[in-house]
Amino acid sequence: MSDCLFCRIAAGELPADIVYQDDRMVVFRDIAPKAEVHLLAIPREHIASLDELNEGHDALIAYIMRQLPRLAREQGLSSGFRTIINTGPGGGQVVFHLHVHLLGGSDLPGFH
Repeated sequence: MSDCLFCRIAAGELPADIVYQDDRMVVFRDIAPKAEVHLLAIPREHIASLDELNEGHDALIAYIMRQLPRLAREQGLSSGFRTIINTGPGGGQVVFHLHVHLLGGSDLPGFH
């Protein structure tokens, strides 16, 4: 999708502060961080949202989720981290390419 911001980042057409990438995913720093550490993990494949997943995506999504703890540790988040997936406009999704927010660090507000 040539008009998708995250597809263009994954393709190397737009700059991003990339912290990890492989043939299935790209992870980069959020340009408007909401925490000391705020990464976005995206699949290279364009999937508009969590609502668009099907059984064919199971291995890809499992792979992405399994990478997050390692990435968190590499960012110094040894005491824990938060993951968020915003889905659809009502869920706060702004870029319509599935992405997982990985957040952590000091002063991370809690959910109680």
